Amino acid sequence: MGRRLVPLTLDNLPDLPKRCRSCVFWELDPVRGEAAVKACRTEQEKEAWISSVLLEWGSCGRVVYVDDVPVGFVLYAPPAYVPRSTAFPTSPVSHDAVQLLTAWLSPAYQGQGLGRVMVQTVAKDLIRRGFKAVEAFGDARWEEPACVLPADHLLAVGFKTVRSHVRFPRMRLELRTTISWKEDVELALDRLLGAVQKEPALRPL
Repeated sequence: MGRRLVPLTLDNLPDLPKRCRSCVFWELDPVRGEAAVKACRTEQEKEAWISSVLLEWGSCGRVVYVDDVPVGFVLYAPPAYVPRSTAFPTSPVSHDAVQLLTAWLSPAYQGQGLGRVMVQTVAKDLIRRGFKAVEAFGDARWEEPACVLPADHLLAVGFKTVRSHVRFPRMRLELRTTISWKEDVELALDRLLGAVQKEPALRPL
């Protein structure tokens, strides 16, 4: 089985699931996001966001291929490029961290170590670029797949709460801890990566 992780670009953006390449929950603030949905411009807005981040900051994601078939992806960026993050009551993301936006892995390929490889690849990339941590907003009342990851799943893979909140705690993962991850975190990663499989409706926080 040949597997490779490739930086996300405009060329391979179409390899993301349709629901993900047309979702702008994180990429736009709530008002612009709702307007993009009503105008049926979400795919164009997503492409414009990817293009802007690539030009100004560099790669903001990885796409996972197995035998040249796309089976997963992860998306991340500095909080300055994530307008939605300012709408959360536990913002802002720390200055030394990058925000984990979302990640997904096809159920058929879970349990094979790919989830761990995905996160470790992101960690190595960000350490090389001078960052110390990844932060994410968790949903403490998570019930179904959505753009905000479940807080308990983030805790299970090593995130620590840095700012508590009854609904949206801000959570942090020190990057160097991921380098030594072993197979015992794979089940937790499967649950985390499987938590964003359904296209969510944009709604105010």
